[in-house]
Amino acid sequence: MHRGEVPVDEALVHRLLVAQLPAFAELPLRIVEPWGTDNAIWRLGEELVVRLPRIGWAASQPDKEARWLPQLAPELTVAVPVPVAIGEPSDEYPFRWAVHRWLPGHPAGPGRIGDQRAFAADLARTVIELRSVPTRGAPPAHNRARPLVAYDHETRQAIHGARHLVDADAALSVWEEALAAPPHPGPAVWVHGDLEGNCIVTDGSLSGLVDWGSACAGDPAVDAQVAWSPLFDEGSAAAFLALIEADDAMVLRARGAAVNQACAALPYYLDTYPLIVERCVFKLAALGVAVR
Repeated sequence: MHRGEVPVDEALVHRLLVAQLPAFAELPLRIVEPWGTDNAIWRLGEELVVRLPRIGWAASQPDKEARWLPQLAPELTVAVPVPVAIGEPSDEYPFRWAVHRWLPGHPAGPGRIGDQRAFAADLARTVIELRSVPTRGAPPAHNRARPLVAYDHETRQAIHGARHLVDADAALSVWEEALAAPPHPGPAVWVHGDLEGNCIVTDGSLSGLVDWGSACAGDPAVDAQVAWSPLFDEGSAAAFLALIEADDAMVLRARGAAVNQACAALPYYLDTYPLIVERCVFKLAALGVAVR
């Protein structure tokens, strides 16, 4: 999937457990589907999950989640992973890795969400709760949680790189409208940064939120961009944006973050991750950008 990624298989995971966390080594391992992009993810018995960064840019995530999830969890209505243990690099594997409590449920998607308006309300509540958490010491804004001008060049590169797949002029128009919008006027707030693929539902309702590797203090527009994902139809997207109090400027910035994500991810995962491709195509269509 990534150039230079670390190969991870069940045998390696088992050897790491035997060497470092022997109390867990006899528990059965099962690959978690859909397969992670930044992390290789294995179910460990019925109550645990092992997360192993598969590429260098994700190497800090185990420590980041171990530090911040216990502080964020009491402030949120939905469940978040509970860190259990941190593993160390070995001769076979170069990064620290994590064991978390398993969150029951399934990844949210159009066929698994019961009432989309109720889902929108629950996710909006989570976003608002997260914003209210004090940001002292929080990771600084990165990726799409930064001001848009900070990733203008890379967005234009992403649009150019996807020009054989999308209407690049329409994508560029979305981006330039976003750039022209007023920036986030207040202090940075806690954001998850990657909501689309990390919502968990149980019996059709939002029950958990996983993969906090992108969480930081930044522009709340980065979490608003989920409104253009397959998790919402037009009505529930509008309800979500209203409930998170997204003004016109935030909506424009969120659209810019969304076009950045989709134009970067579509060609990158075109031949390796069909689910991400489907999400990108949906998002671009929702933004008014045709896919060829």
